Amino acid sequence: MMHRRDFLATGLAATAAAALASGQTTDAKPAKHQFKLKYAPHFGMFRNLAGDDPIDELKFMADVGFTALEDNGMAGRPVELQKKIAATMERLDMEMGVFVATGDFGRPTFASGDSGMADKVLADMRAAVEVAKRVRAKWCTVVPGAFDIHLQKDYQTANVVELLKRCAAICEPSGLVMVLEPLNHWSDHPGLFLSEIPQAYLICKAVGSPSCKILDDLYHQQISEGNLIPNLDRAWSEIAYFQVGDNPGRNEPTTGEINFKNVFKHLHAKGYQGIVGMEHGVAGGGADGEKALINAYAEVDSFEA
Repeated sequence: MMHRRDFLATGLAATAAAALASGQTTDAKPAKHQFKLKYAPHFGMFRNLAGDDPIDELKFMADVGFTALEDNGMAGRPVELQKKIAATMERLDMEMGVFVATGDFGRPTFASGDSGMADKVLADMRAAVEVAKRVRAKWCTVVPGAFDIHLQKDYQTANVVELLKRCAAICEPSGLVMVLEPLNHWSDHPGLFLSEIPQAYLICKAVGSPSCKILDDLYHQQISEGNLIPNLDRAWSEIAYFQVGDNPGRNEPTTGEINFKNVFKHLHAKGYQGIVGMEHGVAGGGADGEKALINAYAEVDSFEA
């Protein structure tokens, strides 16, 4: 005869097995993945699974296999928290991805040639160098501001190049690399100066510094120009960093139209050793959505090397 306690235990085990088979939620911790590329989540991406404390979330990220972190807002965090995050990442053997060094989405900070705006940009870059030292960051994001409607585009490009040369001179002694991010006009950021990979390639070639490279955000470039793999091949010498988000929706891979499995296979075959920033939302809600996000990365990372 089966005792009630044994019956309950057997029943619970059967229920859990059935839930797993049907894809339903259980309280089981997500498995640890051995990713081929260095995918970097943001804080808040796993708040339901890991809680709101950034240190706990870092530990969770490492536990499920992520080896890097992005934090656009790192420069605005208290210095002591920056140091704590860096120490935790060092213990977990995680790399720091980009943080935003300077970016204005309304004013022509780079394109106008205005000396006051330039002074603010240069101050931002000096501060970014110090943040990078504290958090062991190799890259920082630079958004060269809005298009100046009062100047022809070639004059604006010359202004952008000259100011970037001054920024690069600040970054070079420490080895910090500015990555210029083209952003799409059509869905998210109308009116910005920099929007396409060929444009960023031209600018980086003109600046001619190892501290001035491209951040290729494949979400933005799918909207702006498509042709993702040929464009990254053509601009390869000037690309230092990638970010991703599927389109439409700007959520995790597999939720939109981009074949990220092929794109990631291509990056891996080219020997890319850098970080792939997960700059996107979570398609599903709650813990289930966060587990689905992890599984999506496992799926698109499952290409044959």
